[in-house]
Amino acid sequence: MINVAIDGPAGAGKSTISRAAAGELGFIYVDTGALYRAVGVYALRNNIDTKDARNVGKSLEKITVELKFADGVQHVFLNGEDVSEEIRLPEASMAASNVSAIPAVREFLFDLQRDIAAKNNCIMDGRDIGTVVLPHAQIKIFLTASPEIRAMRRFKELEQKGAKDTYEEVLSDLKIRDYNDSHREIAPLKPAADSVTVDTSGLSLEQSVNKIVSVIKEKM
Repeated sequence: MINVAIDGPAGAGKSTISRAAAGELGFIYVDTGALYRAVGVYALRNNIDTKDARNVGKSLEKITVELKFADGVQHVFLNGEDVSEEIRLPEASMAASNVSAIPAVREFLFDLQRDIAAKNNCIMDGRDIGTVVLPHAQIKIFLTASPEIRAMRRFKELEQKGAKDTYEEVLSDLKIRDYNDSHREIAPLKPAADSVTVDTSGLSLEQSVNKIVSVIKEKM
């Protein structure tokens, strides 16, 4: 199986770019961040502090998270309910950042991620795919862009969904998440030693996808 690990900070376009690249290559796309978001949504729904490792850990025995693929599109199910839309809300993003720092949550989702990779040619994106989840992936890419560019992309995405967040709020949240993700004790966000860094700050979506596909084909 060919596994492509794509890591990078929040708002770098990992999901959109990885999904498009996977479609072009005939691979499945696995958004691991969606799994953490689902755990975060469960905590929010049940009034559990997403930074409370003990109570979040205890809640895992009541959680089933599944990825299902329909026509190449990934859907995320939390206890049998499709939460693919809910997990994209800003509060779910921050909750995901918090729960992803909890070792029990990472262990809970670890086997699911590796099992998918073992059975499929896939592009898997997240924060620690190349460094921790799939350290032996044949191709590793660190996808990034400036905080301001990433915040504007996220702001426009939220605006289209009717969210009322201002650009300044989105940028502030993104910088907090960047700090949390890169400074956590367990699997901090950082490029794998053997990864290729791709900065999409000045690239359109189409150019970004073409760049990623060309890196993957070159490595293959």
